[in-house]
Parts: sequence; C-alpha cells; structure tokens
Amino acid sequence: MRLISKMSNKTIFVSLCLMLSITACSNNNTAPEEQSSAATVSPSSSAPVNEANNEEKVELTFYYPIAVGGPLTATVEGMAQEFTKQNPNITIKPVYTGSYADTAVKTQAGVQSKNPPDVAVLQSTELFSLLDMDAIIPLDDYIATEGGDTYLSDFYPAFLSNSQTGGKTYSIPFQRSTIVLYYNKDLFQAAGLDPEKAPQTWDEMKDYAKKLTKDGTWGLEIPVSGYAYWMLQTFALQNGNNLMSEDGKKVMFNTPENIEGLQYWSDLAKKDKVIPEGVTEWGTVPSDFLEGKTAMMYHTTGNLSNVKNNAKFNFGVSFLPKNKSYGSPTGGGNMYIFKDIDKKKQDAAWKFIQFMTETERAAQWSMDTGYVAVKKSAYESERMKKYTADFPAALVARDQLEYAAAELSTHNNGKVIKALSDPIQAVLTGSMTPEEALKKAQEEADKALAPFNK
Repeated sequence: MRLISKMSNKTIFVSLCLMLSITACSNNNTAPEEQSSAATVSPSSSAPVNEANNEEKVELTFYYPIAVGGPLTATVEGMAQEFTKQNPNITIKPVYTGSYADTAVKTQAGVQSKNPPDVAVLQSTELFSLLDMDAIIPLDDYIATEGGDTYLSDFYPAFLSNSQTGGKTYSIPFQRSTIVLYYNKDLFQAAGLDPEKAPQTWDEMKDYAKKLTKDGTWGLEIPVSGYAYWMLQTFALQNGNNLMSEDGKKVMFNTPENIEGLQYWSDLAKKDKVIPEGVTEWGTVPSDFLEGKTAMMYHTTGNLSNVKNNAKFNFGVSFLPKNKSYGSPTGGGNMYIFKDIDKKKQDAAWKFIQFMTETERAAQWSMDTGYVAVKKSAYESERMKKYTADFPAALVARDQLEYAAAELSTHNNGKVIKALSDPIQAVLTGSMTPEEALKKAQEEADKALAPFNK
C-alpha cells in the first residue's frame, strides 16, 4: 500500500509539472524520461511568454522618419501603442530616425552590422538600393494570404509603382504624397487675381508670380535642398516624360524636354526674379508660406495639415501647373520588412503593416497629416467623406494621382540622385547652364549605373 501511495503521489507531481510547464520541477526525483516530457512543454529560455495564450512575445524595432511639419512623432507612437493593445504579444519599439536621408543611412548601417530594424518606413525610392544590399524580403506570400491582386487593387497604382519590380512586391505604401501648389488667397485678392483660380499653366504661373512678387514677398518658392531632383521631375513629367526606366537601370536626364524644364525653373529666379535665387531650404518654404513671405509654394501634400492648422489666412491647393500635361512624381515612404531577422518577427512586422494601412486608419492618418490615404477604400469611409466635404483641398493630391508617376528610383540610387541634384543646384546658383548641368548629370549617372547594365 505504501508503494502504491508513493507512486500515485509521484504521478500526480509529474502531471502537475506538465500542466504548469515549470522547468524547476525537473530538479526533483523524476525519471529521465519524465524530465524530457516536462522540457518539451516549457517555454523557450530566450523568449518570454504571454501567460494568457501561451504565445511568445515579440518586440519589433520600427524606424520611421518625419519630413513634414506638425507633431507627428506623438501620432506615430500613439499608433504603435494602440497596435500593442490589440496585439499584446507584439511590442513595437518606435525609433524616430530623423529625415528620410538620415533613416536611410541608419538603416544601411544596421544592415551592414547585421542589426537591421525589423520594420521601417523608408522612401519608396530606396527599393533598388535595398535590393542591392539584399536587405529586404518580398511580401508576395503575405499578400497572397490577404487576397493577392484583390488586396493590392485597393492601393493606388501610382503608389505601387515604386513598390514593385521583377514581378514582386517589396513594400507597402504608407505615408505617400504628390507635390501640390499651395497659394495664399488673400495675397491673390490683393494683387487683383481671382482667389479661387490657381495658375493652370507654366505661362500663367510666371504671370501670377510676377503680380504677386512685392517687397518682402516672393511670388513663388520651390524648395531645392534635399529634393532638387524631385522638383525637376515635376517639370520633366509636365513636359512629357519621366527621368528613369522602370527597371532602375537607366536614366534620361539630358533630353531637350528636361533642359527646357530646368531653364524655365532657372528663369523664374534669374530672369523673372519671382523666386529666390540659389538653394532654398526644404523646411524654410512652408515656414515662409505661413509667414506670408511667399504667395505660392511647391511642396508635398504631407504638409497640408500643418498649413491647415497654422495658416492665418485663406489658402488654396491646386494641381501643379502644366506645360504639355499635368504631372507630379509621387513621394513619401513605404513600409519594408527586413531579411536577416527571425521569421516570427517578419510575421509580426506584416501584422503591424496591416494595422498601419488598414482602411479606417489610413483615412485617419491622412486627416492627421495631409498625406494621401494610400487605399481607395479610405476615401469611401464615412469619416473621410465628411472630412473632404468640409475640406475639399484634401482631395487635390489624391486626384492628381491620375497624372502622377513613380518618383526617381534606380540602382545605386544615392549616387544617381546626387549626380542630378548637384548640377541642378549649380544652375540655380548661376555656375552652370541647364545644358551643361544635365549633360554632366547624365554622364555621372551612367557611370553609377554601369555595373547594372553589363
């Protein structure tokens, strides 16, 4: 009887160990096979466990930049916290990484040191550079679980154009934009211009800018620092063609159409004297607009909420003026998942991307920032319908997508963009002609792309 009693107690003890998954139980006098059974249901020593559902906890490092005005850090961090509330096994660690350029540098350093972020918002133009580094994964398997082409069809095609190559999708659009024309209606009225009619053509823009340029106020400002290539791309598209091939291996900088566009831009400063000469800073332009130092500006729609919240005057938003056609490159950032991380982190990162781009959240993000909601369905949501009915300017950048094209993106993208941006700045500072600048840009870009055309 004593033997039976001892065996029963021992059996009960082992069963309790198995139920509670307490590894310490194995230190008692259980048989080796009983210790093995207990170990198989114990949690991994390297990963904490959520006791509610016995799933491993995952922490994701999330890099994100901010390139527009407004308190967006708090907005992004609030979204990350909300995600973790809904997914208690996944903790998001948001890391504000500065500008898009800063974020690209920090990401590249992380990839090279085998310590990449798990998920990041980077410029959509980083696609080929990230592929050259073998840094990111294609998302097609995840997309297939969401409905494949049906899922992708809800995103605007102009935004997907910087997400895909070689038949695969490598990123999901998040904070996306087109360049729009902002104008001060009060200054229009004071200059005898119709405050409800923005300039529609290059010639009209020049004429309007002349009437609006007065002591202390420019007629127009176009940012140069950091985004000279992006602004030139507007003139290229309005004159008929984009600057690069879809495979990212060829650029078409030195064309008569692009020379004409750069000459027009240069003349606005040097000949017509309606924009500042030299290099105008990206961040200075919206500040000047809000302070009444410029009557019109080219800038990203991502600054729309900043302007809406801070302008002390009536303002309008319009398509960029056309020459042969309307046109704007897309802009902004996509979400990427990195390659050299655990599969569980990749799965969690995809869930986070789904959360951040969900229809209602895409609508709210657009309203909070001014970025274009990346999904068509977002504009069918009741909150967006009400918002745009009260504030029609929020639809301008979305509607301009009909005339939009992929932002400049190539292999060796950093060198190619520098090859174009530096000569543009030389034109605007007066040290090169448009012909000289684009000839030099073409030669330097061809050298940078030569390894990819063998």
